[in-house]
Amino acid sequence: MTAGEYGDYRRIVRDSLASVPSLAPEWRARAMSRLNGLTKPLGSLGRLEEIAARLVAIGEEERLQCSNKVIFTLAADHGVTEEGVSAYPKAVTRQMVLNFLDGGAAINVLSRHCGIEVVVVDIGVDGEVGDVAGLVRAKVRCGTRNIAREPAMSDAELHSALGIGLDLAALAEKQGRTLIGTGEMGIGNTTSASAITAVLTGRPAAEVTGRGTGLDEVGLKRKVEVVKRALAANRPDPSDPLDVLRKVGGLEIAGLTGLIMGAASRRIPVVIDGFISTAAAAVACGLQPKIRQFLFAGHQSSEPGHAALLDFIGEAPLLDLEMRLGEGTGAALAMAIIEGAAKLFNEMATFSSAGVSGTLA
Repeated sequence: MTAGEYGDYRRIVRDSLASVPSLAPEWRARAMSRLNGLTKPLGSLGRLEEIAARLVAIGEEERLQCSNKVIFTLAADHGVTEEGVSAYPKAVTRQMVLNFLDGGAAINVLSRHCGIEVVVVDIGVDGEVGDVAGLVRAKVRCGTRNIAREPAMSDAELHSALGIGLDLAALAEKQGRTLIGTGEMGIGNTTSASAITAVLTGRPAAEVTGRGTGLDEVGLKRKVEVVKRALAANRPDPSDPLDVLRKVGGLEIAGLTGLIMGAASRRIPVVIDGFISTAAAAVACGLQPKIRQFLFAGHQSSEPGHAALLDFIGEAPLLDLEMRLGEGTGAALAMAIIEGAAKLFNEMATFSSAGVSGTLA
């Protein structure tokens, strides 16, 4: 897979957004009818029932399938690391990609535990990862430009990255994936996510910028100032999510935006991970509000901007474990919960089938 290989991504992006369906209320009603007839007090499974009902409406099937799970972890570098916004050097992005491919990262451990395949995508790592088995090579460019001084991407680069995400969604459909998780790796990407968050939510940079990889107080103040400089230098238009993404985003964020758009247009539910993934989801929802119906927020990270983004897309997190790792780790844990909700819907007996008497109160 290479950037620009699949034709006119601008048209594909436009068509994908236009093809996102609305969820039919009658399918949710069918789901609730079954849920209310299961051997349990009415509503006693709480949010698990809401998850199951939404899955039924997404797939328009009364037998839920969630076992073919995948997390796409997209990796890219950020030119803004030149400004000292991370506690780690840029080289860590490439090193962690190799760790993912070797199976030694947190996302690998949790995905093995939860029965999820991890697909690692180089969409913008600054440098060659090498000829390593399992890597999806889709490099648009070697990292973004420094957003403190200029736009992160050209329009062509933005649409190439969006198109890579759309291609990944098409691949997922071809492979029969029933649940997609989003993951990322990129030193400096919380700075881009903070800038996106400030623009889309209208909140001050200081309110939505956190410590990322573990900055001290001095480093955090510097990072806030860099976000402010990026916004002043680029003046992203809050009414145009693609303008925001192009000017202050990242290649992996753009790729995840395309993945989310493509999955929604194909009726594949998406579990978004942490701050970076939710920035991508916020851009996608800004472009097409119906995408919200297909998203499950895996968790709420300890990054301050994440709560603002979750509020922006209107999703409550399934977990709150004070995580801030990224990679797709929160999504992996939440995917196990979602699959559990599907199994409860499929496998629990009804009062009539089990011969159990009683009320649903």
